[in-house]
Amino acid sequence: MRTKDLFLFKIFYVPALTVIFVFCLIGLIITLNVRVDSKNIQRTIGDFSTEQLFVHFLQAENQYFYQNPDNPLFTASNMSALAIQLATRIKPTDVRTFLGNELPGLKLYETEIAIAGEGTNLSNLPYESPPPTEILLKERQVAEEKLQDNQSPEKDQKPVINPEHKTVFIYQSHSWESFLPLLKNANNPNDAISSDQRVNVIGLGNRLAENLMKRGIGIIHDKTNMTQELSKKGWKSTKAYAVSGVIVEEAAAAKNASLDFFIDIHRDSARRNITTKTISGKNYARVYFVVGKEHGDYLENLDLAKKLHQRLEAKYPGISRGVFLKSKSDGNGVYNQDVSNNAMLLEVGGVDNNLEELGRTVDVFSDVLADFYWEQNEAKEVNGDGK
Repeated sequence: MRTKDLFLFKIFYVPALTVIFVFCLIGLIITLNVRVDSKNIQRTIGDFSTEQLFVHFLQAENQYFYQNPDNPLFTASNMSALAIQLATRIKPTDVRTFLGNELPGLKLYETEIAIAGEGTNLSNLPYESPPPTEILLKERQVAEEKLQDNQSPEKDQKPVINPEHKTVFIYQSHSWESFLPLLKNANNPNDAISSDQRVNVIGLGNRLAENLMKRGIGIIHDKTNMTQELSKKGWKSTKAYAVSGVIVEEAAAAKNASLDFFIDIHRDSARRNITTKTISGKNYARVYFVVGKEHGDYLENLDLAKKLHQRLEAKYPGISRGVFLKSKSDGNGVYNQDVSNNAMLLEVGGVDNNLEELGRTVDVFSDVLADFYWEQNEAKEVNGDGK
């Protein structure tokens, strides 16, 4: 009799209870408006690297790989954190996920820290806030005495020859970004704006271009006044990447250029205590890299930024603030980096850095990039990929 009752229970009651449970679960999900979208899933599993997953699966099939089980991937704590993130969209290590629904505007700051440099944390994440075009059009006076103090004493320098084969493209999407010490009567960060190439980021591009040419690397340096271009089109400053995007695409498509590296130079809006590092008694403007993750190959750009960050830190510890990932909700999201795996957005210094500090840092970055460039080209030749 008991066997018959158990059989009937399995045949009729278990399916019925399962259906009721599923309906209740669906009703609960609809009522609570729980969404497990692809963005949330990507953010959650992003904590696991592809290499870690691959090694884990190898371990599952081959016991030889279990020789060092000190750092297991799927531990109870890891899996519980993963389940919490998928179910609630709350990441225990990120305070923004706790407060995002309660504080207006907090969700807009979704910048991810791919690599945290010295002192980098959630409280000093970089954010974008381009000033209105009418503010950009207001010209500021240049502190000429500051420029004279930093002029090179070597007046008989030979002109630098730009190699015929052009492989690096330098440009400035926010060409108006300048520095307070180089402008007269400028104290507010919002005043660090100028169309004068001597005191804005185009000047940094000039120095980078000259340094790379000295190392035998062919350069194309675009010096477009982005403020003027935006004004001509009647566009807001937020459209700057659309303007520079056309410039980059035209350069990449040019028949006489074999461009590989694309460098967009910017200046951060943070203050001196964040953007300056003293190394061996000398002050350097700190740098950081921004990677836009709204295109399919952004991991290649991320890999490049990480490598350059690590090389900078190896030579000058603390000079890099790190590598940051940005989506459309916290910026442009692409930053023209879909044009090449070797495209980057480099932020150099902040509003308070002076010409001497900026120059030192550009020189350091030039050496690191040139070394990386030639190593990469030698590897291509060895592998038969050289041009």
